[in-house]
Amino acid sequence: MANIFYNKLSRNLGNTLTAVGSYTVGSGNTAIVLGLTVCNVSGATINVDVTVNNGSNDHYIVKNAPVSAGGALEPIGGDQKIVLQAGHSIKVISDAVTSLDAILSIMEIS
Repeated sequence: MANIFYNKLSRNLGNTLTAVGSYTVGSGNTAIVLGLTVCNVSGATINVDVTVNNGSNDHYIVKNAPVSAGGALEPIGGDQKIVLQAGHSIKVISDAVTSLDAILSIMEIS
């Protein structure tokens, strides 16, 4: 088994639920999410949702979390890790267009 570390990055996300870095766990692989940071790049407070998608449904990690202008939210990290299986992804959405950057740190096991 190989363990490979990745950072998946997304810029200027907004009001469409989007997989961070367009990352979905590949067939036969497992990924451990080590951290997720979302940053408000707009000039006003935004509300953010973060979900785990299991290939067909989204399950909330954070719902309507306010992030002040220039601020950041770390919904995954520290003591909390999330295991993703094949076809799973982490998705984010904001209530404002082009207002959110995201960094997803994972270890993929193949």
